Amino acid sequence: MWKARNAENELKAAARNEAESGKDELLLIEAARKDPARFGDLYERYFDRVYAYIVRRLGNRDAAQDLTADVFHRALANIGKYESRGVPFAAWLFRIAANAIADRWKRTARESGEPAPEEIDAGKIDLEACEHRAQLFQAVRKLPTEQRRVIQLRFAEEKSIRDIAQEIGKTEGAVKLLQFRAIQNLRDRMSGAHE
Repeated sequence: MWKARNAENELKAAARNEAESGKDELLLIEAARKDPARFGDLYERYFDRVYAYIVRRLGNRDAAQDLTADVFHRALANIGKYESRGVPFAAWLFRIAANAIADRWKRTARESGEPAPEEIDAGKIDLEACEHRAQLFQAVRKLPTEQRRVIQLRFAEEKSIRDIAQEIGKTEGAVKLLQFRAIQNLRDRMSGAHE
């Protein structure tokens, strides 16, 4: 009985938080419409999700960073045209991102003379995967400096333990320990984010 009430209370709290988040979102959008300098709040709120979506499709961090900047530039330029229609602002940003990726692929295909990959259906965006990836990016940013550096070198730049050790001036054993601790730290943070 107590567990059922507790679960019910948690569901009600989650629903209240979701409703408040939606109201906050609309307030941020309205503020950005009136004062473009306020768009930074929306940028901070959605950057990780949009970047995660783009990097997953492009597989290239530098190109994803450029395209993410372009998506937010387009969003700022068109914020006056945004209509809520009961859909989260993130969905609008993902549609802009999908179009930007498609435009990039078409441009690249024209320049290389090869056919463009299939178009992205923005309606089939895996929001849960994007959210998970965004949480992971945030968790990596919060790691201690040395752990964060090892994770970035090892997984983003795909360097070997030996290369990392030489680059940061530590032994291979120390790099392995930093990597182990960083991964453990990320597991703890990510499991805490899902509870």
